[in-house]
Amino acid sequence: MDTQPIILLQHATIKNDDYPVLQNVNLTVNKGEFVYLIGKSGAGKTTLFRSLYADTRVSEGEALVCGYDMTKIKKSKIPLLRRKIGIVFQNFKLLNDRNVYDNLRFVMRATGWKNKNDIDERILKVIEAVGLPDKVLYPIHRLSEGEQQRVGIARALLNNPELILADEPTGNLDPQTSEEIMNLFLRINREYNTTLLISTHDYIMIDKFKARLLYCENHSVYEPNNIKNTNE
Repeated sequence: MDTQPIILLQHATIKNDDYPVLQNVNLTVNKGEFVYLIGKSGAGKTTLFRSLYADTRVSEGEALVCGYDMTKIKKSKIPLLRRKIGIVFQNFKLLNDRNVYDNLRFVMRATGWKNKNDIDERILKVIEAVGLPDKVLYPIHRLSEGEQQRVGIARALLNNPELILADEPTGNLDPQTSEEIMNLFLRINREYNTTLLISTHDYIMIDKFKARLLYCENHSVYEPNNIKNTNE
């Protein structure tokens, strides 16, 4: 495995407004890793994710994400950072009044894609990658929740991200669909060498698809010494 860090936090303090949610965070995630982040609701998992795509600030310590210094990043550089990061949400965050193609095109236009042929080619590629090649013109409201999450994953893949952050991606799904989504994440990780950090309470999936575990609690993030990283 490549040991180049995609995420590197050292003695980091992460605040929500002016309140320190996480303190003295020391965390390294290398390129190509598959990692779970677990912890109770309110422990700071979402705040950590937001700090990684510059939606909240790292006020102390060191923080590097996809080569960007998160303690000094300028507003003009944040869109460039976010093109390197794909985000998958629990509640999908799709535009329900549009079809699959228009949802993906909207994101591509917003991130600087201009050529229609390039847009069409990329959309077809990511939709095929998530197993929905026949649904590209379907309205979002006609898709099952599992299919909507696949569209969410396709959206995350549009800009060939180095890192995917998935925030409770199976939280609204039944067990069979959750397993299908986890298998898809694993395939993306292995085929594209994309780093995945997945926040989850789905302990059934954690047990079935074993990987490195990080705990978020007591205002920090840590890795128990007795957890084996099965990706190595």
